[in-house]
Amino acid sequence: MERDDFFQRRIRELANTAYQRDIVTFSDFLNLNEQNMINNRNFQFPGVSMEWSGGYENAERQMVAFHPDALVFPWEYPIDCLKIEPKAVKFSEKLTHRDYLGALLNLGVERSVIGDILVKEDAAWFFCHHKMTDFFLENLCRVRHTSILITKVDNPEELPEPVLQPVSGTCASVRLDALIALAFQESRSHMVSFIEGGSVFVNGRLVTSNGYEPKEGDIISVRGKGRFRFEGTTGKTKKGRCAVRIMRYI
Repeated sequence: MERDDFFQRRIRELANTAYQRDIVTFSDFLNLNEQNMINNRNFQFPGVSMEWSGGYENAERQMVAFHPDALVFPWEYPIDCLKIEPKAVKFSEKLTHRDYLGALLNLGVERSVIGDILVKEDAAWFFCHHKMTDFFLENLCRVRHTSILITKVDNPEELPEPVLQPVSGTCASVRLDALIALAFQESRSHMVSFIEGGSVFVNGRLVTSNGYEPKEGDIISVRGKGRFRFEGTTGKTKKGRCAVRIMRYI
């Protein structure tokens, strides 16, 4: 509770500073629990607006920006994207998200200054707070046993497109537990524990009701499993079951 209270005080301080000094203030990268805390507490700050970004569309870890409603000058999020690739692909290891995150945290930095990490084939892209960019460029030289090159990405078009795997199936009704079971090829009863245990978020909001009915386009994240986008229903079978389609991030 003390940690939650400190976090909420920090959010209020950022909003108050934005209003009193007529500037834009930013949080660090927030995880889904922290984002949910802000959304569900319905923080409202007279004269101040909130916006979110993680550096790219549908980012999971995001910063919240507070800016005065009367702000007239343009502003940008203090987010940079860095690319990691092996010096010699031939001798590189097969690296995972866990490997890249471990290498970054082993430099002694807080998780809160690092956003999402996107892994594709022999490279990875990660988002970080601008104040940490030079530090990472100068100090990250190895991931596990692989010597790497790290560069700043200035062109957004260089970012990899999300890889989505279509998953189709049927369920008795469009309920959260049924969709999660279909997405991760698990039994419905097994996935109930994830929902009731506070590990499922819909568009960044914690949902603990098994019977919650997601809407078309919702992004559903399951901590420890992954996330997917609900594409909607495509009809009904002869037995009255709903045919659904989802796109799973891989």
